[in-house]
Amino acid sequence: MSKITAISGPGIPLQGNDIDTDRIIPARFLRCVTFDGLGEQVFADDRKQAQGQHPFDQPQYQDAKILVVNGNFGCGSSREHAPQAIAKWGIEAIVGESFAEIFFGNCLAMGVPCVTADAETIGQLQERLAQDPTAVMEVNLETLQVKCGDLVAPVSVGDGPRQMLRSGTWDACGQLVAQADNIKETATQLPYLSWAS
Repeated sequence: MSKITAISGPGIPLQGNDIDTDRIIPARFLRCVTFDGLGEQVFADDRKQAQGQHPFDQPQYQDAKILVVNGNFGCGSSREHAPQAIAKWGIEAIVGESFAEIFFGNCLAMGVPCVTADAETIGQLQERLAQDPTAVMEVNLETLQVKCGDLVAPVSVGDGPRQMLRSGTWDACGQLVAQADNIKETATQLPYLSWAS
């Protein structure tokens, strides 16, 4: 099981409050059988409207690992495709003022930490990334800090999600695989499964 204690790499700023899941991945892309290829369509309509000026299209941000957003990010529908599209594009952690609850939960289930910081810190991070896209960021779940160049600021995440990420228990499939022998043994002792043996 994969323990997540820190994510580091270049960052990408995305300004605006209430960016909903339909903007993150428009509904016409929800027909996919798997999530493969969704990264190419992340923010498809916003990117088309911005005509190459959207951060996800700008060459200086193409290697970004950490997304910096404003308030109520991921609001709207509960579609799992939204965090999947962001992750398939290459994002491994998100720092924001606040997140929609279901979006946050979907990210947690994928091992993508979503941490919060105050509006002033978010503004400073976005400004620094705009001025220096090569600045390396770090989101540290041990120290509960975000770093960007010489800027160091506190971040928050609930104790439960933080513990799940740090211990690797966010990964339900990984837990099942790791316990396969125990599950098989338990299954042999269940009377209602005796017909399967």
